[in-house]
Amino acid sequence: MNQLQQNAAGPVPALNTLNRRTFMMTTAASAGAAASAATGTAAESGSAAPPPGAGSRETRVTINGKPHQLKLEPRASLLDVLREQLGLTGAKKGCDHGQCGACTVHVDGRRVASCLTLAVKTDGCAVTTIEGIEPTDGTLHPMQQAFLDHDALQCGYCTPGQIMAAIACVREGHATSEAQIREYMSGNICRCGAYTGIVEAIREAAPQVLRMEGRRHA
Repeated sequence: MNQLQQNAAGPVPALNTLNRRTFMMTTAASAGAAASAATGTAAESGSAAPPPGAGSRETRVTINGKPHQLKLEPRASLLDVLREQLGLTGAKKGCDHGQCGACTVHVDGRRVASCLTLAVKTDGCAVTTIEGIEPTDGTLHPMQQAFLDHDALQCGYCTPGQIMAAIACVREGHATSEAQIREYMSGNICRCGAYTGIVEAIREAAPQVLRMEGRRHA
């Protein structure tokens, strides 16, 4: 074959030119090496992870008149700490999104949705739950008694949050009319529909609650 014929036929393929089988084997080997490297990196990262509780924060909080010194995870909600760490299960977990009011408690006298409140944010504060509202003589709080008298509950699941919100409603000066009570209690849902009894209970208990508050701050 002369030079012209060689040029027309094209270059002669080299012996080490990749064919399909060689390409697939090379790709598989590369993928395996990459996976091994990733596994090793993950293992190293895992071994370097901080021990449990390393991010805990010292939190001093007074709950129902009793001082507590707690080590709390920064992401822990006040509701979870009350229920799971302290055994105060009166505040209920309803929606866990701050929309039903079943978890209502007081922080420094103001009502909050404890499911949306970071527990570490209560450092130096006073927290009151449904377990801490009864008078020192052991009788029921006037709002609790009014709820019973007016049958302002059915299943009772939302009742602790309703009562805590009702006390705050009176304390805030928002219990002077039925319309006002309904407006300022609208964040607390009763799935059983006991709203009529709830409104009547708040209206009846309001004067007693105000007298109690006055004696407390006198």
